[in-house]
Amino acid sequence: MATKISTCIPFLLSLTFTFAALTSSTTETDILLTFKSSIKDPSNSLSTWSPASPDHHCNWTGITCSAPPSATVTGVNLQSFNLSGEISASICQLPKLTILDLADNLFNQPIPLQLSACTSLETLNLSNNLIWGTIPDQISRFKSLKVVDLSRNHVEGRIPEAIGGLINLRTLNLGSNLLSGNVPSAFENLTELVYLDLSQNSYLVSEIPSGIGKLEKLEQILLQSSGFYGQVPDSVVGLQSLVILDLSQNNLSGVFPQKFGSSLKNLVSFDVSQNKLLGSFPEGLCNPKGLINLSLHTNSFDGTLPSTSIDQCLNLERFQVQNNGFSGDFPDGLWSLSKIKLIRAENNRFSGRIPDSISEAAQLEQVQIDNNSFSSEIPAALGSVKTLYRFSASLNDLYGELPPSFCDSPVMSIMNLSHNSLSGPIPQLKNCRKLVSLSLAENSLTGEIPASLANLPVLTYLDLSNNNLTGSIPQGLQNLKLALFNVSYNRLSGRVPPALISGLPASFMEGNPNLCGPGLPTPCSDELARGHNHNRHSAVAFALITISFGVVILLVAAGIFTYHRSFHRKAQKGGWHSVFFYPLRITEQDLIMAMNEKSAMGSGGGAYGRVYAVTLPSGELVAVKKLVNIGNQSSKSLKAEVKTLAKIRHKNIVKVLGFCHSDESIFLIYEHLEKRSLGDMIKRPDFLLQWSSRLRIAIGVAQGLAYLHKDYIPHLLHRNVKSNNILLDADCEPKLTDFGLDRVVGETAFQSTIASEYAPSCYIPPEHGYSKRATEQMDVYSYGVVLLELISGRQAEQDCSGGGDFVDILKWVRRKINIANGAIQVLDPKISNSSQQEMLAALDIALCCTSAAPEKRPSMYEVVRALQSLSTRRVQIPETAEEPDDVPV
Repeated sequence: MATKISTCIPFLLSLTFTFAALTSSTTETDILLTFKSSIKDPSNSLSTWSPASPDHHCNWTGITCSAPPSATVTGVNLQSFNLSGEISASICQLPKLTILDLADNLFNQPIPLQLSACTSLETLNLSNNLIWGTIPDQISRFKSLKVVDLSRNHVEGRIPEAIGGLINLRTLNLGSNLLSGNVPSAFENLTELVYLDLSQNSYLVSEIPSGIGKLEKLEQILLQSSGFYGQVPDSVVGLQSLVILDLSQNNLSGVFPQKFGSSLKNLVSFDVSQNKLLGSFPEGLCNPKGLINLSLHTNSFDGTLPSTSIDQCLNLERFQVQNNGFSGDFPDGLWSLSKIKLIRAENNRFSGRIPDSISEAAQLEQVQIDNNSFSSEIPAALGSVKTLYRFSASLNDLYGELPPSFCDSPVMSIMNLSHNSLSGPIPQLKNCRKLVSLSLAENSLTGEIPASLANLPVLTYLDLSNNNLTGSIPQGLQNLKLALFNVSYNRLSGRVPPALISGLPASFMEGNPNLCGPGLPTPCSDELARGHNHNRHSAVAFALITISFGVVILLVAAGIFTYHRSFHRKAQKGGWHSVFFYPLRITEQDLIMAMNEKSAMGSGGGAYGRVYAVTLPSGELVAVKKLVNIGNQSSKSLKAEVKTLAKIRHKNIVKVLGFCHSDESIFLIYEHLEKRSLGDMIKRPDFLLQWSSRLRIAIGVAQGLAYLHKDYIPHLLHRNVKSNNILLDADCEPKLTDFGLDRVVGETAFQSTIASEYAPSCYIPPEHGYSKRATEQMDVYSYGVVLLELISGRQAEQDCSGGGDFVDILKWVRRKINIANGAIQVLDPKISNSSQQEMLAALDIALCCTSAAPEKRPSMYEVVRALQSLSTRRVQIPETAEEPDDVPV
């Protein structure tokens, strides 16, 4: 009997545990189903959450449980399921719930304070939703929280002092919201904090809290692109655990703490760019052995960084201090760090040298130190850095001869040493087979152009202008696909390879009187001989023709002379000046005379006048846009701004060929396109364009905007994206025009024009009325409206009733999609049903672009990828070949 009892005990215990687990399971199942009932799940992502499901609830989608035998729910992860509805407090009935992750959904409500009833909750992630409103003082109720992520929402207002009550917090992410006011001093109470992100809050107006140094466990501080001002507090020196420090794109000023070097032991990334920092780096910073990631770019830092020993920089990978006012010697130790990958210090006032120890930087990929005062020879060891793909050091005081190995990195793509004092010959370049751009302009180089350049298969941009080069241009260069080849103002001689003359502007050859060839001022000797024989045979005929027309010429000469004399005086009075980036061969007077009612292509008011199609003496057509009310820009600054636009080289952006200006007006000269604008095409009653062509236009426009936003330096915003500013060539390839006009006419004139002309336009995003500055997201919104025009075949603003009652396309689309099968009704009925699925997918992209919340809009690169994925079955979209951002015009 005893044996039977002892045998039964394990069985009874097992049965007890099974019953307990079953009871717990039933309770938790009910709780989860109740929570689900308050959620809208259009994609049916929670289909496994069902009483009829054969699976235990621990196997439901997104559910994590503890190990058996308890098997209780510890985590609910419903990230990226397109959910909306209400976040119900019923979930707090799960007694062991520690993680609730609802990120990347569409929950539209205030911060759910009811979740403070989840007494075991340690992680709350509501990022990238539509959470709105202020952070209430009751936030301190979440006593057990260790991770709070409310980033990429619409959280606004001040950060309350009560947030200091979350004393167990290790991660706080409030980035990409609408927070304003000061960061409270109560932050110094969050002594367990490891990760702090307050970035992308442009309405914050705050100094960095002086007590931030008390948060000794902080590893990452992300404060970029917000409204921080004032000095960086000395207390940052106490942050010994820092791995990433990003203070870029703020209004910080003053000198950086001089003892900061003692905090660099673990630092991988340091970024204070785009501020107003002053002074020099701390003495001995990373000297002699190492930083890992220091980024101070785009500030107004005007001083020196703190000093430290190299042993405290061994982990540094990224060092960015560009666009500040730093001065003094650049830290030598940075060049030899074993892990350093990126050094950016352009647009400061650094002095110092580039040492041979750069050879020790075995992982260095990119160096940009343009526009400083570096003074040294180019180290011979530069070519031994086999990972280096970009080296840009223009506008410095570098001197001496180029070492033979300066470009030997097998991955070197961009080399810019222009505007220095380099001398001697250009070495033969044989090893940098991936070189795309080489700029050695504005130096004192001598000797011949190396023939080995013709053997670099992907060389596309070559600028050797303003040197003392001699000899002939190598014939092999014409076999390269050169988008830019500038050898102007050297001492070259001989025949120019024909393909270089026909494919590039003659101005890129000028200043070399001994160069000859068709289209150049000096023809070659054999061409002169052929011309002499031809002239002798036609001399008699020419004389007769001259006599025949002589009388007529004399009759009209007086009238023409009088007109031109009067016009010339008028033009002189207006103080006209011209800058041409291509050989247009037209005077200001000729240009003005050609701009008449007959040549007018469009009309406008305010700062943006009419556009004219002008025929040059060569027979070539150009488009001329008249800008007025340009403000107080000097001639020098105006030339610099237009030159910035003229340097843009992209297949989907109209070329700026030159400009003329006086005190009252600017005439911008663009390339002319045959089919006018996309807006003109859509307005036509017989508008009929197949979906494949419309998709190609949409992709092209997106590529052009993505290039302006990210690839071109300086980054540009278009600020006037609409179908009338998208021109089409003979093959319906789109090209953006009217970009960057705010830089030309000035911000005041530009805003005045927007206010007077375009206020009712549906292309303008809703935040335009209150935003302090233009953003990429505004361009994305305007692009989304253009995409809707392509999808629907409707104008952006259309008279639906015939009585002048204009309805903008976005309101019309939103009304349609809110009814059954409404999305289908948005599609242009003239397009075949076979394209319906692609068009509906494009409609989703357009709606994302026109989201009322700027942070919900995708980047233009994301738009390009999404649209290209639609076209992969139909047509292969080629890679876009853009010009590197540092190629001079």
